[in-house]
Amino acid sequence: MIYYSISEAAAELQIPESTLRYYEKKGLLPLIERDDAGRRLFSEKQMALLQTVICLKNTHMPISSIKQYMDWVVEGDSTMEQRLRMMTKHKQEVLEEIALMTESLKGIDYKITRYTNKGEVKLI
Repeated sequence: MIYYSISEAAAELQIPESTLRYYEKKGLLPLIERDDAGRRLFSEKQMALLQTVICLKNTHMPISSIKQYMDWVVEGDSTMEQRLRMMTKHKQEVLEEIALMTESLKGIDYKITRYTNKGEVKLI
């Protein structure tokens, strides 16, 4: 099995080492192994879980919800239904946020066009 040090994991995932330490402190990285010197070791499975944590964080899932998700992952297949419900709900929230951002982007585009063309001031 391949293991990554914290610096290797951080580089691979393009996040600071401090973020990995924070995620572990918050309980988002269950079952982290350590070497004889106490250094964190990230297995391929841990790296995959980290990618999930990052995905959920990037889509604005609260830390408490990510923690609940990771707890369910550790519990195993008996929590598949809860995880499915959580992911389905989160997907809907992300789609709603994308729609809001897309709509808001129209206002930004309008302002860019206005400033580029130095047109009349119109309030939107």
